[in-house]
Formats: sequence, structure tokens, C-alpha cells
Amino acid sequence: MFENTHVFETELGGRPLSMETGKLAQLANGAVLVRWGETVVLCTATASAVPREGIDFFPLSVDYEEKLYAVGRIPGSFLRREGKPPEEAILASRVIDRSIRPLFQKDMRNDVSVVCTVMSLDRDCPAQIAAMLGASAALHISDIPWGGPIAAVEVGLIDEKPVIAPDAAQQKESQMAVTVASTARRIVMIEAGANEVGDDAMYEGIVAGHEANQALVAFIEHMREVVGKEKFTYTAVHASDEMQRDVLEYAADAVREALDTDDKNVRDARLKPVYEDVFAHFAEKYPDMEAQLDECLYKTQKYVVRRWLLDEQKRVDGRGMDEMRPLAAEVDLLPRVHGSGLFTRGQTQVLTSVTLGSTGDAQLLDNLGEAKEKRYMHQYNFPSFSVGETRPSRGPNRREIGHGALAERALLPVIPSVDDFPYTLRLVSEVLSSNGSTSQASVCASTLALMAAGVPIKAPVAGISCGLITEGERWMTMVDIQGLEDFFGDMDFKVAGTKAGITAIQMDLKIEGLTPAMVKEALYKTHKARNYIIDEVILKAIPAPRTELSKWAPKMRVLSIPLEKIREVIGTGGKVIHQICDLCGVTMDVEEDGHVYISGVDAEGLKRAADMVDTIAHDPKPGTIYRGRVTRLMAFGAFVEIAPGKEGLVHISQLDKKRVNKVEDVVQVGDEVTVQVLEIDEKGRLNLSRKACL
Repeated sequence: MFENTHVFETELGGRPLSMETGKLAQLANGAVLVRWGETVVLCTATASAVPREGIDFFPLSVDYEEKLYAVGRIPGSFLRREGKPPEEAILASRVIDRSIRPLFQKDMRNDVSVVCTVMSLDRDCPAQIAAMLGASAALHISDIPWGGPIAAVEVGLIDEKPVIAPDAAQQKESQMAVTVASTARRIVMIEAGANEVGDDAMYEGIVAGHEANQALVAFIEHMREVVGKEKFTYTAVHASDEMQRDVLEYAADAVREALDTDDKNVRDARLKPVYEDVFAHFAEKYPDMEAQLDECLYKTQKYVVRRWLLDEQKRVDGRGMDEMRPLAAEVDLLPRVHGSGLFTRGQTQVLTSVTLGSTGDAQLLDNLGEAKEKRYMHQYNFPSFSVGETRPSRGPNRREIGHGALAERALLPVIPSVDDFPYTLRLVSEVLSSNGSTSQASVCASTLALMAAGVPIKAPVAGISCGLITEGERWMTMVDIQGLEDFFGDMDFKVAGTKAGITAIQMDLKIEGLTPAMVKEALYKTHKARNYIIDEVILKAIPAPRTELSKWAPKMRVLSIPLEKIREVIGTGGKVIHQICDLCGVTMDVEEDGHVYISGVDAEGLKRAADMVDTIAHDPKPGTIYRGRVTRLMAFGAFVEIAPGKEGLVHISQLDKKRVNKVEDVVQVGDEVTVQVLEIDEKGRLNLSRKACL
């Protein structure tokens, strides 16, 4: 029945890698079942038969779908089925998209859908890498026009040496996790997280990944030679060469004059009459073709900007190639938040706020990863007003999720451990104005906010982007690209890190790839720029993390109790822990290892809760003072509960300094009193004294 099935085999990282086609998903234009170790991913590529009308972009969609049955787990949602994709799946979709998109023709309008479904997961063999290889193979053997193949590997750093495709144990030991995608000639995508890794080590890892990809590219090329389909022809949608020449000749000078400013608002205002003039001038020669004329004007702007850069080394705003726009930094803009920082670079501006919470505020995760919760969260919002538009807000899109994750990855290596700083952290970066690389501005604003909040980060982190312009064998890079240079350029190479080393990289590319020399120059220039930002901007706004938290931030106490006492501290159905929280106005989390995290704004309530937990977990010591509640009155004294389940007797002679005739004359049931432990008798009963505390 499946006589057209073909299986191709190789290895990656010492583990078997196979790709099977012809058996599953036969109605897709291309389908490959990838098996790497015991990871299994089905990758399909499908294209529409006719182009979509009325659009001016190539309609590619990439979906990376995690199925929880892949790790033998039932979804935790009410419906018990997968719903909205988790952030990790969205980030994987973006990585695959950025790897394959530059190799499609930009004038194609046929919809292309790439779907990678994770069906089984072996943690030694990351599903994202299998999906990237499978997506490349599915596209390459299909009839969809595409300039691939690409291959991808993850590179680790262990004992200062790059490791290709590290297994799960090596991933935990590694100082970096770098995903490198490349064609047979060039590097097309880099995504990295690192623990302050130096430029040279990062460069060597990227080159090692590029070299390792070559065998996999050849493997996928062999698949096409055996089972590949003939590529279909498509109707190119673009303005004619004659129209482009006409518009360039007529409008180039006006466009050049309009673009020659460092103010985006001025530039947009200048361009509006240029567009109106071109539409009116060519209305007779090119009737009802405003969309094509618009495209020609776009290409005219691109021509002007690129000629300035390549021929005159001139940037739109007059800066030098390695010169950054004016920078500014502030802290404490928002009085009631736990920490806030504002970072401005030219017309790019980001405000980040920090919220500190208890360990119980950590985000619960329901995905294929091993981690069940996350105590450091970074979210990024890009409202329409930041670019002068009126789009309504509809929740975070993939770009916002991706930029938040990039900032989170950049700062994670400097966030203190839960033992050193027992808080959950939520950072929210609000983009107030956007004209280039807001993701890296959010890294800088977040460093300011963390230091203002009193979070003892290991070192300040800054981020900056590097652009690229190419023409044949000619190329040049420039630091701190603004929106126009990103729009008309070939690369947005974002690097974040401390002065000691790199913590995160994300590369967006519009051409067929980078040479190692381009990568090396981008790493060098961004390192120099981020050092300047740290020394001259961030540390001048706030020299070090504050030693005290905001008065509005919760205070934290951490206790360690014997494991056998955990049940008593929690109580049946959580009765004891809830009682302590209600009495003291705190929140409390008890971990399986015996650590108890107590948080609250009121210092007295915090101490009282800690005393109660300590009393339950350990026998009270004579001389210790407690705040307790009167539970019963007897003729000979009053019983006082100093902690849930821990009660002692205050004898009538110990109620007051003066003689007491009746217990009711001094205390009533429900009164709160301060008492001291006098002794614990041979039967374990507590004898307390109110008189000793007066």
C-alpha cells in the first residue's frame, strides 16, 4: 500500500536521524516524518494552487504544534486538550520562520503553510531542531519554489569548547545554547542564549554550527535527488521594469530630500506629498495602478537609502556607521510600582516596570518542557500609538511574545537564584515610541528597573542591534539601526550582554545568508556599543542595585523546617497554613524540600508568621516571646494559642504584675496577648507568662 515510501538515514550528535516520506500526509505538497533518537516530528509543507489577490507580501505561515501526548501527559486545561500554543511553541515557530523565509521569492503570492507537529519527545534530541530539519526537507522535496535547503543544529559550550547537538545532560552543563541555521554557503539564522560568553567563543560556536550543517544540507539535497518533485511556476506579482524606471527617474530627488532627516515624523510628513504627486503624475500612463506605483516608491526609497550607505557612507540621520543615537535613562518614574526604568534611544523609548511576588506567584507551565513553573517572567507590549497608528489592542501577537522572550533570555543569566533572592519577578516592557530595535531598548530599560527595585543582579545588561547592507561582494555594517535602515537593509543582528560577555542573540535576515566575517564584525561592534551604554548611560542613571526594596514591595522570610513537620505546618486541607496567613496578613509557600517562603508588606506580621511556623516545626524554647490568642478561660488561668495547634497555659499568677482575683478581669476569649515561654513540663505542656512581657 505504501510502495512510494522512502526512508533516508544519517546521524546527528551521535544519535540516529532518519527522514521518511511517501507514507504519511500524502495530500501535502511535501511531507517528512523526522525521527531523531526517540523524538518524532511530522513536518508538512502545503501551497495554494492560485495566488492570493490584494496583498503586497509573501503569505507564509509556520506553526510548531506541541502535543502533550508526546511526553505522556494529559493537558491540564479544563477541556483536557491542547488549546492556545504555549510561548515555547510560538518561539519555535518564529525560529523556523526566520530560517526559511529569506529563501522564498518575495514576489510570490501563493499561500505557503508549514506545520511541524511534535508527536514524541526524547529530551536528548530537541524537537525544535528536528522540526527545522524536517521543514527544510519537506519544502525541498515538494514542488513549492524555494531556494533551500537549510540545516540547523544546536551548539553548546562545555569546557570552553563548542559541542554540536548536546544531549540533555550536556545542555544543563553548557554555558550557551546557540541554534545556527545555514545553507551550503551562508548562515541564515542565529538564536542564542548564553551565560556571559565571550565574543570569540560565541563566534567559534557559530562557525562550528555552520560547518556541522553542511553534512545535513547534503543529506537533504540527496533526498530531493531521489524523491523531489519539479517546482511549479508561479505568477510573479510586481510592478513592471518600465514603471520602476519611470518612477525612479521622476521621484528619486524628491524622495532623497524627504528622507534626509533624523525625525520620523518629519520624514513621514515630507513623503506624503511625494506620493500624491507621483500618483497624479502617472495617473494617465498607469491608470488604476496605485498599488504598483506604491511598490515603485518603496523600491525608490530603498534605492536611495542603500546608495547613501554603500556609496557615500551616509546614514539617513547623518550619524557615523558606528555612532548611536542620543541616549537617555531614568528610574523611579512610577511611584507605586516596585521598580521602574525608562530608556530612550533616539525616537525609540521603552518603560519597564518590575513587580516582586512570593514564590507562589510563579507561572505554572503546561508544555513539553521539564520545568513546571517559571519565577522570572518578562512581557513586552507594542501598542499601535508607538508607531503613530490606530490599530486596536487584541492581546500579544507572536512578535510581542518573541521580543519579550528575547529580553527574558538576555537578563536571565544575571537574575539571582531563589536562595539568594526568594521572589518571583514579573517585568513588563511598554514600548512608548518605536523607531528601531525596541527589543534591545527593553533589555536596557529592564536593567534599570531591576536595579531600581533592589534586585541584586550580577551585572547590568545592555542590548543593541547591528545592521547590514550588501551588494554583490560589497557589504558594510552599521550600529543602532533605526526603522528605515531595518526596513530597507538586509539584517537586524540583535546582541545583548554584560561587559563580560553575551547573554542573548537574535538575528533577522532578508538575504540568503551571512559569511563568518559578517558575523564576527557584528559581534565586535555590538560589544563595543553595549559597553558604552552600560558605562555612560545605565550606571550614570543608577550606579548599583539598591540595597533596600521599595516600601510597596512584599518583604520575605525564608525558613527551613524538618521534612516530617511539613504536614503539620500545612495542616489537613491546608487549614493551618490558611489560618497563619489570615492571622498575620501574609502569603506562604511550603516546598517539598522543607523551605518555607513567607511574604508580606507588614514586617510585624511577617515576624509573627515566621514565629508560628518555627513553633510548629520546633518545640518552643523557654524565654521566647510570642503574640498569641486567648482560646479558653479557666478559674486558674487562660489558655493561649501561640501558633495553630500549639497552646499553653498562662496561670492566673502570671497574668499581671498586680494580684488578679478573676481571670476575666484581665483577658477575654479572642484577645491577643504577648506571652513568654516559662517552661515545658515533663508532659510537654507549655507554661506561659503575660506578666513577664509587661
